Amino acid sequence: MKNLNLKALGVFSSVVITTLMMGISSQSLFAETLRFSTPVPPNHIFTKVATKFSEDLKARTNGELDIKVFPFGELGTDPENAIMVGTGALNFAVIPAAFMANSEESLNAWFLPGLFNSVQDAGDATQLPAAKKMLAELDRQGMVGLGYVFAGMRLLISVDPVKSLSDITGKKISIFPVPIFNDWWLTFGAIPTAVPMPEIASALAINLIEVVDADLDLVAALKLYEQAPNLAMTSHMAFPGIVVVSKKWWESKSVEQRAVIRDVFAEAEAWGVKAQVMADEGNLNALKDAGVAITQIDKSSYVDNATDILNQYVKKSPTIAEFYEQVKAQK
Repeated sequence: MKNLNLKALGVFSSVVITTLMMGISSQSLFAETLRFSTPVPPNHIFTKVATKFSEDLKARTNGELDIKVFPFGELGTDPENAIMVGTGALNFAVIPAAFMANSEESLNAWFLPGLFNSVQDAGDATQLPAAKKMLAELDRQGMVGLGYVFAGMRLLISVDPVKSLSDITGKKISIFPVPIFNDWWLTFGAIPTAVPMPEIASALAINLIEVVDADLDLVAALKLYEQAPNLAMTSHMAFPGIVVVSKKWWESKSVEQRAVIRDVFAEAEAWGVKAQVMADEGNLNALKDAGVAITQIDKSSYVDNATDILNQYVKKSPTIAEFYEQVKAQK
């Protein structure tokens, strides 16, 4: 009887182990762990949208598509991420549209000075035909453009007060290293200086730069106000990131899976715009509480400079001209 029980126990154990192994094997067969890179800290809207998208996609696919988000350039710089996505070495990334404009001229349309009054205005423009066309043009770089995510409107944080943009003449200003930003600030006689994001605070501290072209998320996340306690609310440009997917990975997915991914991201994209509007309000109040001096700069004060850049850039790409006209018609 004892021998029979031991034998039965052995059979039972074998069945349990086999069942568990089949479950593990089944999970490994269908579950897929993916990587999503962002260039900014965890509390920046780019990373928040990436995280929401990842969590929602995992829930929607019952864990079959499980994405791990790597913030603040853990997986590489913007150029490195663009290469990795294009070659299939990285699944997802948020890459600033400003960086992608180096290789896709049409994306400069988002940075026409004075084109948008708010993040909500810019978010509404993502549904325009020209905005969709810009995403489609990324195909030739081995990427699928899912959509956009917006940081706050651009502004200036500075060591000395900026009461008007004429005050930055001769000042060293940290900019995103692309031609349209450089061209824009040169119209005011400033000295554009490219500084890597993690080094901006220290560059302010040692007077390598005096002004930073930034957004409220970045100012708050990096605590730039500790070195530069003056904020000029210029709202001179929007600043979108583009959520891109490896085309190589994308083409391995079924039509149904692609539809789910697009649907989940569309929800995250809309959520991101609303979240950023609220975040800007919260960040601005926090900066006021921190004693930051805030100046409102009227757009009418830089309309001539904006027109110079507009006239220069609408000639560079038909898509830029189309986007500009579509945005103006939407207002």
